[in-house]
Parts: sequence; C-alpha cells; structure tokens
Amino acid sequence: MMAFDMGGPVNKAAYAFGTSTLVLGQGSAVMAAVMAGGMVPPLGIGLATLLFAKKFDTDQKEAGKAAIVLGASFITEGAIPFAAADPARVLPAIMAGGAVAGALSMGLGATLAVPHGGLFVIFAVTNIIQYVIAIAAGTLVTAGLLGVLKKDIA
Repeated sequence: MMAFDMGGPVNKAAYAFGTSTLVLGQGSAVMAAVMAGGMVPPLGIGLATLLFAKKFDTDQKEAGKAAIVLGASFITEGAIPFAAADPARVLPAIMAGGAVAGALSMGLGATLAVPHGGLFVIFAVTNIIQYVIAIAAGTLVTAGLLGVLKKDIA
C-alpha cells in the first residue's frame, strides 16, 4: 500500500493505520512494516539508476541520487517522477519491493515506536539488523526488477 501511489490516498491510509497501532510508546510491527515499505521505492529506484545506468537518462540518474536520500528519510514521494515517466514498469517493481520489505520486517519481528523518520529513527526499532535486512531485500528486489523490466535507452 505504501508503494502503490507514493504519498497518495492509499499510502496515507496505510500510514494512518500504522500510526494508529502505536500505543503508549510501545513498538508496532505494523508501523515498522509501513516505514520499510515506504522507504523501499525511492531506495530501490536510486539503486537501479546506479546499477543499470543504461536504462535511465542523465536527469533520471541525478534524480536517483536524490531518491536515495529521500528513501533513507522515509519520503516515498521520491519515486514519483520515475513512476510517472514509466508506470507500467516502475509500479510493479516498487510494489513488489515494498511488499517484500514489509513482509520480512514483520516476519523477522521488527517493531517501530515512532511514526516517521527513516534511518534517523533507527534507535526506535527493535531487531535493527533484521529490519535493515528487510529494507535491503526490498530495495534489491525493486532495483533488480527495474533492471529486468526497463529497456536500455542508449
């Protein structure tokens, strides 16, 4: 849900549900999955611009660098320019990566006690190593799928 519309109503509904699971400062597995799923789209796209440079133009390669920073900050909207330019390939890739990250986050028992912040709130995550693994796996899935789905432009 976080990757479906990158800041739109579906994303906001998932985020609102995740924040509603934060009770009395206790960690929430749902909130952790929401944040992981929201970080992966721009992180995966940014990684793809580095690994599969022939599939992106010069402007997209530059935007990919910014997308990495935005993803690390839990700003899913960093993926929007890429999805708008090529929705048929980008949306499935980011949704698959976000789903992998969220599922692994929950499956590995990560919880998050705050509603926002990306890597800046890593101190509020339980099972930090597993959480980073979940985000890395989702990022790799997104980047790998973009590498397969997008055609070379050069």
